[in-house]
Amino acid sequence: MSESTQVTLTLDRGLQILRAFRAERAPLTNGELAKRTGMSKSAVSRLTSTLIQLGYIRRVAGGTRFELATGVFGIGHAYLETNPLTRLAHPLMQQLADLLDVSVALAAPNGLDMLYIAHRTSSRIATLRLGVGSLLPMGLTAIGRAWLWGLPEHERQHYVTRLLEAAGPQHEAIRTGIDKAFEDLRVNGVCMSFGEFQRNAFGIALPVRVGSAATPMSLSCGAIKFQPDIDAVRQHIVPALKEAALDLETLLRDVRYEP
Repeated sequence: MSESTQVTLTLDRGLQILRAFRAERAPLTNGELAKRTGMSKSAVSRLTSTLIQLGYIRRVAGGTRFELATGVFGIGHAYLETNPLTRLAHPLMQQLADLLDVSVALAAPNGLDMLYIAHRTSSRIATLRLGVGSLLPMGLTAIGRAWLWGLPEHERQHYVTRLLEAAGPQHEAIRTGIDKAFEDLRVNGVCMSFGEFQRNAFGIALPVRVGSAATPMSLSCGAIKFQPDIDAVRQHIVPALKEAALDLETLLRDVRYEP
C-alpha cells in the first residue's frame, strides 16, 4: 500500500469515528465505536488517541468514554459561516419553528443516515437534543423516509435494499415503517413517525429539491409530545410545512449546492 493510500485510509477511518457520534450525543467507549464503525477495537483505540491529540474528541471525566470536542465544532462553524444555503434557509426555518412550536430540520444523506445541515427550534418546546451535524437513521425516521421517497425509483430501491440488509433483527419493523411512510407520502405528500427513534418524539417530513442542481433533501418538523393527538398534530403542522417547503425551494433555487 502506498503512503498516500495509507493516509487516505487513515483519514477515512478517523472520519468514521467522528460520524459514529450520532444524534443522541451519548459518550461512547472504544468497544461501542468499534461496533458502530465495523473496525477492530485496537484500530479504534489508535484512532481515538490521535483524535484526542488533535482536539476532535475528549475523554468524559477521565474515564473510558469519549465525546466530541471543540475541534469538530470549529469545522462546523466554518461550514455554516461560508455556506449560502444555511444562511438563506435559517430565517425561513426559524419562522416555521416559531409558528408551530416545533424543531425544523433540513437534511441530506450520509451513508445510511440523515445529516442535519440546517436546524432551527422554537424556545417554547421540549428539546429533542438535536442540531446541525446530528445524524439520524434513515430507515427509522420521517426525515429519512421522506428523502427516500424523493429519489428516482431505481435509486430508492437500491437504498431500501441496503437499509434492510443492514437492519438485522429490525428488518421487518423497518420494512413495515418504510412501506407505511411511502403510502402516506403517496396519498398525503408527507410522512410521520412517532417514538421510533426517540421516545415520545414525533417527526413529520416531506422531500424537497434544493439549489440549482435540484439536490434531493428532506424537510421536517418535530417535537416531543406526551400522548399526542396524532390527527390534530398533523392537521396543525402539515399545511404550514408544505407551504414552507415550496417557499424554501423557491428561495434556494439558484444556490449552487451539491453534497
